[in-house]
Amino acid sequence: MTVVNVALPSIGAEFGANARQLTWVVVGYTITGGGLLMLGGRLGDLLGQRRLLMIGTTVFGLASLLAGLAPTYPILVTARLLQGAGEAMALPAAMAVIVLLFPEGRGRSRALSVWAAVASCGLVLGFILSGVITEFLGWRWIFLVSVPFIVFVLIASGILIPADQPRRRMKLDLPGSVLLTAAPLLLVFGIVEAGETDGIPRWAAVVVLVAAVIAAYMFVVVERRATNPLIPLEFFRNRTRVGANLATALLSGALSTSFLLFTFYLQNRLGLSPLTTGLTLVPLAISLVAAATLVPRFLGRWGARFCAVTGIGFTALGMVAIAIVTYVEAAAIAMIPAMVLIAVGMGFGLVGLQYAAVTGVTESDAGTASGVQRAADQLGGSAGITLYIGLGFSGASFGIDPFLLSSAFAIIGLIGAGLIAMRISMPRHGAEEYA
Repeated sequence: MTVVNVALPSIGAEFGANARQLTWVVVGYTITGGGLLMLGGRLGDLLGQRRLLMIGTTVFGLASLLAGLAPTYPILVTARLLQGAGEAMALPAAMAVIVLLFPEGRGRSRALSVWAAVASCGLVLGFILSGVITEFLGWRWIFLVSVPFIVFVLIASGILIPADQPRRRMKLDLPGSVLLTAAPLLLVFGIVEAGETDGIPRWAAVVVLVAAVIAAYMFVVVERRATNPLIPLEFFRNRTRVGANLATALLSGALSTSFLLFTFYLQNRLGLSPLTTGLTLVPLAISLVAAATLVPRFLGRWGARFCAVTGIGFTALGMVAIAIVTYVEAAAIAMIPAMVLIAVGMGFGLVGLQYAAVTGVTESDAGTASGVQRAADQLGGSAGITLYIGLGFSGASFGIDPFLLSSAFAIIGLIGAGLIAMRISMPRHGAEEYA
């Protein structure tokens, strides 16, 4: 998700793509992956988690190879969409495997903390490796480098993960999957184009936004009538899960925004090279590892709600720090406190919300719950980039510094996330069960 950010200028230079077109290299992947995550979750419940993990990983690997060898920009974007489809199958299956192998309590809290630490480090290492690889090997290798890891994952999954149990065949809700993917894609396209003076006419952007709303409404209608809905309506009766996923979407929107603001400020405003930009983000990676190490202790002692609210609060402080540093145009080193705050917020917030989002799952709905949680995370991040960055850096900012405006939008979203997280109700467990 993040490995392309520092490399975007190099990609645009080779293919002659402008900033608006380059948006699809990032957002196209995250929205396709996020929109299809629910289908991936259901496929895992129906076909088996290990089987789907290996299928999705294979698709992702082949798409990575295509992206690295892409001769034209449209093929690169197509490869990114295919990467999102592969991730949509592999990611919920991987999380469901963790949930099923580790029961609620001590084992699961530690397993999810390891999961969050690996995922968080991956997000930040994407920025760092993007700078190093782009500087010395070229942007194509940011995709090709993942192929050996894909091979390792396939071999390890076949050896270490227990075989799937026989599953009852059921009809898939393909219309629901199409609508769930189309709605955010149309929303992003409409917002991006509406903010561009050289894009499609404003009336056409409004039509696209209306189509996004219609697609979202039709998704609800289809789910109510489907024999085997993508998201069973009973899922939304669990207020803990619903609240955790809403808060996750808002938190992820702010986190994704902060990552791009770091990159834009360091590379575009301060003029740092891709390599220097990547190395400047090292404190963010170190802070994430430290935060993920501490999370299990606080999760066991104070619970998921405490971790979630704490993480959201630190993220809000991090956005304030970003706004201040960018407003006074301070040196790159002044961004380190903001990086630490964002890292702590991410480590605590996402782990707490992830735990709440999969509370009470069974083998029959583990994939669905995992898919919803990952979709909320990913679609929330995409929506955050589109709304906060898109509006903040558009011509509609009325002369306000775009970094300040984007940070302000993110803080407003975080206030909403904090209010939701404070109302999350978790089952009571003894501290010794988690610690």
